[in-house]
Formats: sequence, C-alpha cells, structure tokens
Amino acid sequence: MALVLSLRAAERAGARVKLYGGAFLSRLPHYLTPSATASTDGRELVADIRRADGVILASPGYHGSISGIVKNAIDYLEETSKDPRVYLDGVPVGLITTAYGWQATGSTLATLRAIVHSLRGFPTPLGAAINSSGGIFTSRGECSDRRAAAQVDLVGRQVYEFARVCQSSLGSVVTGAT
Repeated sequence: MALVLSLRAAERAGARVKLYGGAFLSRLPHYLTPSATASTDGRELVADIRRADGVILASPGYHGSISGIVKNAIDYLEETSKDPRVYLDGVPVGLITTAYGWQATGSTLATLRAIVHSLRGFPTPLGAAINSSGGIFTSRGECSDRRAAAQVDLVGRQVYEFARVCQSSLGSVVTGAT
C-alpha cells in the first residue's frame, strides 16, 4: 500500500507510472541468468526498467532484510549489465520499507540502499521507513499516520523531480577542480 501511495504522488506530479506489485512479483520465475528472458513477465519487467527514468523500490522487512520476491525481481536487472545504461546507472531510486517494528525498517532500508548503490542508482535523499505495527494502512488503501503518508508522498515526488532534473541536464558537462 505504501508503494501505491508513493506512485500516486509521482503521478500527481506528472509521472507516468507502472506498478509491479506482489501478485506480479510472485509470478516471476526464480532468476537464472541463461533463462531469464524465457519468462514473459521477466522480459516485461526488464524492458520497463530499461525505459524508466525513475524507480521506486518497496519491500517489507522480513527477518531484518528485504523479501525474497523483491530480491528476485532486482536480480532480473542483471539482464541490463551489458546495456548502454548499465543497471540503474544515473537513475533516481526511491526506497520504501515497511515492517512490524523499527529495527527491521532500518536494516531493510539500509539493504535497499546498498543494493541501489551497487546497481549505480541514486537513492533519493529520503527513504521511507514505515513501522506498520500500529495497523496504519486501511482496507481502502489509505494511510492513517500523517507522517508515514508524508514520507511515501515525498519519496514519489523526489523520484519524479530528480528524474526531470536528470533528463533536462542531459548533454551538459560537469567539471570540477581541486
């Protein structure tokens, strides 16, 4: 639900979004390098990542880390290792974790950040860590905690805004002197 709310915020800002939720991720075959493109769902995911100007990754915290189906989906990004834009190189990536307690939210967020760094992506300044032990998401898909709602909203807006900045600066040169 936190991911859906974040995508809505990005959409309100002007982004075109596509959700790859739990139902989709649970259909993805276990990632195996030689046969990854045999899966229609795997090809779809990889094709959309290749086109994406921004990405939001969300995971529940299971035993202090990301869920297996989220990790499996991330593994499919290996298919981009020989692309002109390798992995998530230069792509703003928003991060959201939910867990039944603060310890797992923090460690899961740290894991997602490490993964995004290794995939050459740019994690947004805010990563939303949502303690869901209070039942803050309603059956109508709303968040009853205004601070948590503000976090997921900001993640969505940051991904959109940073993607726009990256797109507008294409072709510019950055120099530095020491």
